[in-house]
Amino acid sequence: MKPDAFVLTGSFLVICRAPLYLQELSRRGLTILVVTPSVWREQALVQTADPDHPASAITEVAFVDGDVNTENSFTAGVISSVRDWRERYAIRGVYAVGETLVEPTGLLADALGLPSPGLRATRACRSKYLQRWYLPEFSPASTVVPPARRQSFDADAVRYPVVVKPTGRHSSSGVETVADAAELRAQFGSYLPHETVLVEEKVAGQEFSVESLVQDGRLFFASVTRKETTESGTRCFVELAHSVPNDIEGVDDVILDANRRMLEALAFRNGIAHAEWRVAASGRPYLMEVAARTPGDGLSILYLLATGVPLEPAIVRIALGEPADYPAPRRYARQVYLEHEPGLLADVTVDWPGIVPQWVGEGGLWPEIEPGAPEDPPALRAVLVTKDPGDLLGPLHSSDDRAVSFLIDAPTAAELDELELRVRQAVRVHTLSPAEPAGARM
Repeated sequence: MKPDAFVLTGSFLVICRAPLYLQELSRRGLTILVVTPSVWREQALVQTADPDHPASAITEVAFVDGDVNTENSFTAGVISSVRDWRERYAIRGVYAVGETLVEPTGLLADALGLPSPGLRATRACRSKYLQRWYLPEFSPASTVVPPARRQSFDADAVRYPVVVKPTGRHSSSGVETVADAAELRAQFGSYLPHETVLVEEKVAGQEFSVESLVQDGRLFFASVTRKETTESGTRCFVELAHSVPNDIEGVDDVILDANRRMLEALAFRNGIAHAEWRVAASGRPYLMEVAARTPGDGLSILYLLATGVPLEPAIVRIALGEPADYPAPRRYARQVYLEHEPGLLADVTVDWPGIVPQWVGEGGLWPEIEPGAPEDPPALRAVLVTKDPGDLLGPLHSSDDRAVSFLIDAPTAAELDELELRVRQAVRVHTLSPAEPAGARM
Protein backbone atom coordinates (compact mmCIF):
# COMPACT_ATOMS: atom_id res chain seq x y z
CA MET A 1 0.00 0.00 0.00
CA LYS A 2 1.28 3.47 -0.89
CA PRO A 3 1.97 5.79 2.06
CA ASP A 4 -0.33 8.80 2.36
CA ALA A 5 1.42 12.04 1.44
CA PHE A 6 0.90 15.78 1.18
CA VAL A 7 2.71 18.10 -1.26
CA LEU A 8 3.74 21.60 -0.21
CA THR A 9 5.08 23.95 -2.88
CA GLY A 10 6.82 27.32 -2.94
CA SER A 11 9.95 29.00 -1.68
CA PHE A 12 11.72 26.77 0.83
CA LEU A 13 12.23 29.86 3.00
CA VAL A 14 8.49 30.54 3.14
CA ILE A 15 7.66 26.90 3.88
CA CYS A 16 10.09 26.79 6.80
CA ARG A 17 9.04 30.19 8.08
CA ALA A 18 5.55 28.73 8.57
CA PRO A 19 6.48 25.51 10.45
CA LEU A 20 2.88 24.97 11.59
CA TYR A 21 2.18 23.44 8.18
CA LEU A 22 4.93 20.90 8.78
CA GLN A 23 3.79 20.28 12.35
CA GLU A 24 0.15 19.82 11.35
CA LEU A 25 0.98 17.38 8.57
CA SER A 26 3.40 15.43 10.77
CA ARG A 27 0.77 15.18 13.50
CA ARG A 28 -1.52 13.51 10.98
CA GLY A 29 1.15 10.99 10.00
CA LEU A 30 1.32 12.24 6.43
CA THR A 31 4.53 11.96 4.41
CA ILE A 32 5.61 15.53 3.59
CA LEU A 33 6.84 16.18 0.05
CA VAL A 34 8.10 19.62 -1.00
CA VAL A 35 8.58 21.19 -4.43
CA THR A 36 10.76 24.30 -4.40
CA PRO A 37 12.87 26.33 -6.87
CA SER A 38 16.43 25.06 -7.33
CA VAL A 39 17.87 28.24 -5.81
CA TRP A 40 17.00 26.74 -2.40
CA ARG A 41 18.87 23.46 -2.96
CA GLU A 42 21.84 24.09 -0.67
CA GLN A 43 19.77 25.49 2.19
CA ALA A 44 17.15 22.73 1.90
CA LEU A 45 19.69 19.91 1.96
CA VAL A 46 21.31 21.32 5.09
CA GLN A 47 18.09 22.02 6.97
CA THR A 48 16.26 18.79 6.14
CA ALA A 49 19.30 16.89 7.49
CA ASP A 50 19.25 18.85 10.78
CA PRO A 51 17.14 16.94 13.35
CA ASP A 52 16.56 20.17 15.31
CA HIS A 53 15.15 22.07 12.34
CA PRO A 54 11.43 21.92 11.41
CA ALA A 55 12.46 20.96 7.87
CA SER A 56 13.64 17.58 9.16
CA ALA A 57 9.97 16.54 8.99
CA ILE A 58 10.16 16.67 5.18
CA THR A 59 10.69 13.28 3.51
CA GLU A 60 11.57 14.38 -0.03
CA VAL A 61 12.35 17.67 -1.76
CA ALA A 62 12.10 18.17 -5.52
CA PHE A 63 14.07 21.09 -6.94
CA VAL A 64 12.71 22.74 -10.07
CA ASP A 65 14.33 25.23 -12.44
CA GLY A 66 12.61 28.39 -13.56
CA ASP A 67 12.48 32.17 -13.30
CA VAL A 68 9.96 33.89 -11.02
CA ASN A 69 9.65 36.68 -13.61
CA THR A 70 8.82 34.31 -16.49
CA GLU A 71 5.32 32.88 -16.84
CA ASN A 72 4.95 29.08 -16.66
CA SER A 73 8.70 28.52 -16.40
CA PHE A 74 8.39 26.17 -13.40
CA THR A 75 5.40 24.16 -14.62
CA ALA A 76 7.17 21.35 -16.49
CA GLY A 77 9.55 20.71 -13.59
CA VAL A 78 6.73 20.58 -11.05
CA ILE A 79 4.67 18.16 -13.14
CA SER A 80 7.71 15.95 -13.79
CA SER A 81 8.55 15.74 -10.08
CA VAL A 82 5.05 14.97 -8.89
CA ARG A 83 4.47 12.38 -11.63
CA ASP A 84 7.23 10.37 -9.98
CA TRP A 85 5.68 10.82 -6.53
CA ARG A 86 2.24 9.83 -7.80
CA GLU A 87 3.64 6.40 -8.59
CA ARG A 88 5.04 5.95 -5.06
CA TYR A 89 2.62 7.82 -2.79
CA ALA A 90 -1.10 8.27 -2.28
CA ILE A 91 -1.22 12.06 -2.48
CA ARG A 92 -4.05 13.31 -0.23
CA GLY A 93 -3.52 17.04 -0.53
CA VAL A 94 -1.46 19.80 -2.16
CA TYR A 95 -0.98 23.41 -1.14
CA ALA A 96 1.06 26.37 -2.41
CA VAL A 97 2.48 28.09 0.65
CA GLY A 98 4.16 30.87 -1.34
CA GLU A 99 3.54 32.80 -4.53
CA THR A 100 6.06 31.22 -6.89
CA LEU A 101 4.36 27.88 -7.62
CA VAL A 102 0.65 28.73 -7.20
CA GLU A 103 -0.26 28.04 -10.82
CA PRO A 104 1.43 24.64 -11.27
CA THR A 105 0.03 23.59 -7.88
CA GLY A 106 -3.45 24.27 -9.23
CA LEU A 107 -2.68 21.94 -12.13
CA LEU A 108 -1.51 19.24 -9.70
CA ALA A 109 -4.72 19.47 -7.68
CA ASP A 110 -6.90 19.44 -10.78
CA ALA A 111 -5.32 16.25 -12.17
CA LEU A 112 -5.34 14.53 -8.77
CA GLY A 113 -8.92 15.53 -7.98
CA LEU A 114 -7.89 17.37 -4.81
CA PRO A 115 -9.26 20.58 -3.24
CA SER A 116 -7.69 23.79 -4.55
CA PRO A 117 -8.75 27.29 -5.54
CA GLY A 118 -9.43 25.96 -9.05
CA LEU A 119 -7.77 26.38 -12.43
CA ARG A 120 -9.16 29.83 -13.17
CA ALA A 121 -8.27 31.17 -9.74
CA THR A 122 -4.75 29.75 -9.62
CA ARG A 123 -3.99 31.02 -13.13
CA ALA A 124 -5.48 34.48 -12.70
CA CYS A 125 -4.04 34.98 -9.24
CA ARG A 126 -0.52 34.69 -10.69
CA SER A 127 -1.15 37.24 -13.43
CA LYS A 128 -2.07 40.87 -12.89
CA TYR A 129 -3.29 41.29 -16.46
CA LEU A 130 -5.56 38.23 -16.19
CA GLN A 131 -7.05 39.71 -13.03
CA ARG A 132 -7.91 42.81 -15.05
CA TRP A 133 -9.39 40.57 -17.76
CA TYR A 134 -11.59 38.47 -15.45
CA LEU A 135 -12.48 41.25 -13.01
CA PRO A 136 -13.25 44.45 -14.95
CA GLU A 137 -15.89 45.50 -12.39
CA PHE A 138 -13.23 45.91 -9.71
CA SER A 139 -10.30 47.08 -11.85
CA PRO A 140 -8.85 50.52 -12.48
CA ALA A 141 -8.59 51.57 -16.13
CA SER A 142 -5.53 49.80 -17.53
CA THR A 143 -3.62 48.80 -20.64
CA VAL A 144 -1.71 45.54 -21.08
CA VAL A 145 1.64 46.07 -22.78
CA PRO A 146 3.25 42.81 -24.00
CA PRO A 147 7.02 42.93 -24.62
CA ALA A 148 6.66 43.39 -28.38
CA ARG A 149 4.43 46.47 -27.92
CA ARG A 150 6.69 48.49 -25.65
CA GLN A 151 8.48 50.31 -28.45
CA SER A 152 5.25 51.23 -30.27
CA PHE A 153 3.23 52.12 -27.16
CA ASP A 154 1.97 55.72 -27.35
CA ALA A 155 3.13 57.11 -24.02
CA ASP A 156 1.87 60.58 -24.93
CA ALA A 157 -1.74 59.34 -25.07
CA VAL A 158 -1.77 58.30 -21.41
CA ARG A 159 -3.50 60.35 -18.69
CA TYR A 160 -0.94 60.76 -15.88
CA PRO A 161 -0.05 59.89 -13.20
CA VAL A 162 -0.20 56.15 -13.78
CA VAL A 163 1.07 53.08 -11.98
CA VAL A 164 3.29 50.69 -13.95
CA LYS A 165 3.47 47.02 -12.91
CA PRO A 166 5.34 43.99 -14.26
CA THR A 167 2.53 41.45 -14.27
CA GLY A 168 4.30 38.36 -12.93
CA ARG A 169 6.34 39.67 -9.99
CA HIS A 170 5.46 39.88 -6.30
CA SER A 171 6.52 41.80 -3.16
CA SER A 172 5.77 45.12 -4.97
CA SER A 173 8.86 44.56 -7.11
CA GLY A 174 8.93 46.93 -10.08
CA VAL A 175 5.66 48.67 -9.20
CA GLU A 176 6.11 52.43 -9.55
CA THR A 177 4.20 55.64 -10.13
CA VAL A 178 5.22 57.63 -13.20
CA ALA A 179 4.27 61.25 -13.84
CA ASP A 180 4.75 61.75 -17.58
CA ALA A 181 5.60 60.13 -20.91
CA ALA A 182 9.36 60.45 -20.45
CA GLU A 183 9.23 58.67 -17.10
CA LEU A 184 7.03 55.94 -18.58
CA ARG A 185 9.47 55.26 -21.41
CA ALA A 186 12.34 55.11 -18.91
CA GLN A 187 10.37 52.76 -16.67
CA PHE A 188 9.65 50.43 -19.60
CA GLY A 189 13.39 50.19 -20.10
CA SER A 190 13.92 48.98 -16.53
CA TYR A 191 11.97 45.75 -17.06
CA LEU A 192 13.29 42.47 -18.43
CA PRO A 193 12.82 42.04 -22.18
CA HIS A 194 10.24 39.26 -21.79
CA GLU A 195 8.06 40.91 -19.10
CA THR A 196 4.48 41.97 -19.78
CA VAL A 197 3.61 45.29 -18.15
CA LEU A 198 0.38 46.88 -16.93
CA VAL A 199 -0.10 50.63 -17.26
CA GLU A 200 -3.07 51.68 -15.18
CA GLU A 201 -4.69 54.69 -13.59
CA LYS A 202 -3.39 55.56 -10.15
CA VAL A 203 -6.12 55.07 -7.57
CA ALA A 204 -5.83 57.39 -4.59
CA GLY A 205 -7.19 56.09 -1.31
CA GLN A 206 -6.54 53.98 1.75
CA GLU A 207 -5.16 50.52 1.07
CA PHE A 208 -6.58 47.38 2.66
CA SER A 209 -6.28 43.64 2.23
CA VAL A 210 -8.84 40.91 2.79
CA GLU A 211 -7.87 37.45 3.98
CA SER A 212 -10.53 34.91 3.01
CA LEU A 213 -11.06 31.22 3.73
CA VAL A 214 -13.20 29.34 1.22
CA GLN A 215 -14.36 25.71 1.22
CA ASP A 216 -16.36 24.10 -1.58
CA GLY A 217 -17.09 27.57 -2.91
CA ARG A 218 -18.45 28.82 0.44
CA LEU A 219 -16.76 31.85 1.93
CA PHE A 220 -16.75 31.07 5.66
CA PHE A 221 -14.24 33.64 6.92
CA ALA A 222 -13.16 37.05 5.67
CA SER A 223 -11.42 39.85 7.54
CA VAL A 224 -10.23 43.30 6.44
CA THR A 225 -6.65 44.38 7.20
CA ARG A 226 -5.63 48.04 7.09
CA LYS A 227 -2.32 48.70 5.33
CA GLU A 228 0.13 51.59 5.18
CA THR A 229 2.68 52.00 2.38
CA THR A 230 5.53 54.29 1.34
CA GLU A 231 3.61 55.79 -1.57
CA SER A 232 2.99 59.22 0.01
CA GLY A 233 6.70 60.03 -0.12
CA THR A 234 8.02 57.91 -2.98
CA ARG A 235 7.09 56.44 -6.35
CA CYS A 236 6.96 52.93 -4.86
CA PHE A 237 4.38 50.99 -2.85
CA VAL A 238 6.30 49.17 -0.12
CA GLU A 239 4.09 48.04 2.75
CA LEU A 240 5.04 49.52 6.13
CA ALA A 241 2.21 48.35 8.41
CA HIS A 242 -0.61 45.80 8.65
CA SER A 243 -3.42 46.15 11.20
CA VAL A 244 -5.73 43.19 11.93
CA PRO A 245 -8.63 43.78 11.97
CA ASN A 246 -9.20 47.06 10.14
CA ASP A 247 -9.93 49.89 12.59
CA ILE A 248 -11.36 52.48 10.15
CA GLU A 249 -15.13 52.63 10.45
CA GLY A 250 -17.55 52.53 7.56
CA VAL A 251 -15.58 50.58 4.94
CA ASP A 252 -15.68 46.90 5.92
CA ASP A 253 -19.10 46.13 4.43
CA VAL A 254 -18.23 47.69 1.07
CA ILE A 255 -14.87 45.93 0.85
CA LEU A 256 -16.18 42.55 2.00
CA ASP A 257 -19.06 42.64 -0.47
CA ALA A 258 -16.69 43.44 -3.35
CA ASN A 259 -14.28 40.75 -2.14
CA ARG A 260 -17.04 38.12 -2.09
CA ARG A 261 -18.15 38.98 -5.62
CA MET A 262 -14.53 38.98 -6.79
CA LEU A 263 -13.98 35.44 -5.47
CA GLU A 264 -17.19 34.29 -7.15
CA ALA A 265 -16.03 35.76 -10.48
CA LEU A 266 -12.78 33.80 -10.16
CA ALA A 267 -14.72 30.61 -9.31
CA PHE A 268 -12.53 30.33 -6.22
CA ARG A 269 -13.30 26.90 -4.70
CA ASN A 270 -10.98 25.95 -1.82
CA GLY A 271 -8.19 27.63 0.10
CA ILE A 272 -7.06 31.03 1.32
CA ALA A 273 -7.11 34.23 -0.73
CA HIS A 274 -5.16 37.40 0.02
CA ALA A 275 -6.62 40.34 -1.91
CA GLU A 276 -5.35 43.92 -1.86
CA TRP A 277 -7.90 46.71 -2.27
CA ARG A 278 -7.98 50.51 -2.37
CA VAL A 279 -11.07 52.55 -1.52
CA ALA A 280 -11.31 55.78 -3.49
CA ALA A 281 -12.78 59.01 -2.13
CA SER A 282 -16.01 58.10 -3.94
CA GLY A 283 -16.27 54.99 -1.78
CA ARG A 284 -15.64 52.64 -4.71
CA PRO A 285 -13.32 49.71 -3.94
CA TYR A 286 -10.64 48.90 -6.51
CA LEU A 287 -8.81 45.58 -6.60
CA MET A 288 -5.04 46.04 -6.76
CA GLU A 289 -4.25 42.33 -6.92
CA VAL A 290 -5.25 38.99 -5.43
CA ALA A 291 -3.15 35.95 -4.46
CA ALA A 292 -4.21 32.34 -3.85
CA ARG A 293 -1.82 31.50 -1.00
CA THR A 294 -0.92 32.32 2.59
CA PRO A 295 -0.53 36.09 3.10
CA GLY A 296 3.03 37.32 3.34
CA ASP A 297 5.00 39.28 5.91
CA GLY A 298 3.78 38.58 9.45
CA LEU A 299 0.07 38.47 8.62
CA SER A 300 -0.35 34.87 9.74
CA ILE A 301 1.13 35.81 13.12
CA LEU A 302 -1.20 38.83 13.29
CA TYR A 303 -4.20 36.57 12.81
CA LEU A 304 -2.90 34.32 15.56
CA LEU A 305 -2.58 37.34 17.88
CA ALA A 306 -5.98 38.74 16.86
CA THR A 307 -8.02 35.52 17.03
CA GLY A 308 -5.97 33.33 19.39
CA VAL A 309 -6.00 30.56 16.75
CA PRO A 310 -3.43 29.86 13.98
CA LEU A 311 -4.52 29.92 10.33
CA GLU A 312 -2.42 26.98 9.17
CA PRO A 313 -4.49 24.08 10.60
CA ALA A 314 -7.64 25.46 8.97
CA ILE A 315 -5.84 25.74 5.62
CA VAL A 316 -4.62 22.14 5.91
CA ARG A 317 -8.16 20.95 6.69
CA ILE A 318 -9.46 22.71 3.57
CA ALA A 319 -6.71 21.13 1.43
CA LEU A 320 -7.61 17.68 2.79
CA GLY A 321 -11.34 18.17 2.24
CA GLU A 322 -12.14 18.14 5.97
CA PRO A 323 -14.70 20.53 7.54
CA ALA A 324 -12.95 23.77 8.48
CA ASP A 325 -13.78 26.89 10.47
CA TYR A 326 -12.01 29.92 11.88
CA PRO A 327 -12.98 32.47 14.58
CA ALA A 328 -13.44 36.22 14.26
CA PRO A 329 -10.72 38.52 15.68
CA ARG A 330 -10.98 39.31 19.40
CA ARG A 331 -7.94 41.61 19.75
CA TYR A 332 -6.21 44.20 17.58
CA ALA A 333 -2.78 43.30 16.18
CA ARG A 334 -0.25 45.16 14.05
CA GLN A 335 3.08 44.64 12.33
CA VAL A 336 5.10 47.81 11.73
CA TYR A 337 8.14 47.98 9.44
CA LEU A 338 10.60 50.70 10.42
CA GLU A 339 12.19 52.93 7.83
CA HIS A 340 15.96 53.28 8.06
CA GLU A 341 18.86 55.45 7.04
CA PRO A 342 20.66 53.86 4.07
CA GLY A 343 24.00 52.32 5.00
CA LEU A 344 25.52 49.18 6.47
CA LEU A 345 23.37 47.58 9.16
CA ALA A 346 25.39 47.87 12.38
CA ASP A 347 22.91 47.13 15.15
CA VAL A 348 19.30 47.16 16.29
CA THR A 349 18.59 48.16 19.89
CA VAL A 350 15.35 47.78 21.85
CA ASP A 351 14.67 49.65 25.09
CA TRP A 352 11.80 47.46 26.33
CA PRO A 353 11.56 45.09 29.32
CA GLY A 354 11.97 41.45 28.32
CA ILE A 355 12.35 42.13 24.60
CA VAL A 356 15.53 41.75 22.55
CA PRO A 357 15.72 41.92 18.76
CA GLN A 358 15.41 38.57 17.01
CA TRP A 359 18.02 38.41 14.23
CA VAL A 360 16.38 36.00 11.79
CA GLY A 361 18.19 37.14 8.65
CA GLU A 362 16.70 36.57 5.23
CA GLY A 363 16.48 32.80 5.69
CA GLY A 364 16.08 32.19 9.40
CA LEU A 365 13.14 30.92 11.41
CA TRP A 366 10.85 33.43 13.05
CA PRO A 367 10.27 32.97 16.79
CA GLU A 368 7.20 31.16 18.06
CA ILE A 369 4.76 33.70 19.46
CA GLU A 370 1.97 32.88 21.90
CA PRO A 371 -1.29 34.88 21.68
CA GLY A 372 -2.68 36.71 24.68
CA ALA A 373 -6.14 36.45 26.21
CA PRO A 374 -8.75 38.90 24.87
CA GLU A 375 -8.45 41.35 27.78
CA ASP A 376 -4.70 41.05 28.36
CA PRO A 377 -2.90 44.42 28.42
CA PRO A 378 -1.24 45.76 25.26
CA ALA A 379 1.96 43.86 24.45
CA LEU A 380 5.06 44.09 22.29
CA ARG A 381 5.49 40.49 21.12
CA ALA A 382 8.67 40.62 19.03
CA VAL A 383 11.17 42.79 17.18
CA LEU A 384 12.36 41.03 14.03
CA VAL A 385 15.51 41.82 12.05
CA THR A 386 15.30 40.23 8.60
CA LYS A 387 18.76 41.29 7.46
CA ASP A 388 22.22 40.32 8.74
CA PRO A 389 24.81 42.57 10.41
CA GLY A 390 26.85 44.34 7.75
CA ASP A 391 24.15 44.10 5.06
CA LEU A 392 23.80 47.20 2.93
CA LEU A 393 20.41 48.82 3.51
CA GLY A 394 19.19 51.00 0.68
CA PRO A 395 16.01 52.90 -0.17
CA LEU A 396 12.72 51.01 0.08
CA HIS A 397 11.89 50.00 -3.48
CA SER A 398 10.32 46.61 -2.66
CA SER A 399 9.38 44.52 0.36
CA ASP A 400 12.76 42.80 0.20
CA ASP A 401 14.46 46.10 1.11
CA ARG A 402 12.88 46.28 4.58
CA ALA A 403 15.04 45.30 7.56
CA VAL A 404 13.29 45.66 10.94
CA SER A 405 9.70 45.22 12.11
CA PHE A 406 7.82 44.75 15.35
CA LEU A 407 4.62 42.88 16.27
CA ILE A 408 2.16 44.28 18.81
CA ASP A 409 -1.40 43.60 19.99
CA ALA A 410 -3.95 45.17 22.34
CA PRO A 411 -7.58 44.86 23.44
CA THR A 412 -8.63 48.05 21.61
CA ALA A 413 -7.56 49.99 18.54
CA ALA A 414 -6.80 53.09 20.61
CA GLU A 415 -4.51 51.14 22.93
CA LEU A 416 -2.76 49.63 19.90
CA ASP A 417 -2.09 53.09 18.45
CA GLU A 418 -0.66 54.31 21.74
CA LEU A 419 1.53 51.21 22.05
CA GLU A 420 2.88 51.68 18.52
CA LEU A 421 4.06 55.20 19.36
CA ARG A 422 5.91 53.96 22.44
CA VAL A 423 7.54 51.05 20.62
CA ARG A 424 8.70 53.33 17.80
CA GLN A 425 10.58 55.37 20.41
CA ALA A 426 12.11 52.22 21.90
CA VAL A 427 13.51 50.60 18.74
CA ARG A 428 16.52 52.02 16.92
CA VAL A 429 18.08 50.86 13.65
CA HIS A 430 21.78 51.79 13.55
CA THR A 431 23.51 52.06 10.18
CA LEU A 432 27.03 53.06 9.14
CA SER A 433 28.16 54.65 5.92
CA PRO A 434 30.26 52.14 3.93
CA ALA A 435 33.40 54.17 4.73
CA GLU A 436 32.66 54.47 8.45
CA PRO A 437 34.74 52.25 10.77
CA ALA A 438 32.97 49.31 12.40
CA GLY A 439 31.87 50.06 15.94
CA ALA A 440 31.65 53.81 15.40
CA ARG A 441 28.01 53.88 16.48
CA MET A 442 27.84 50.78 18.62
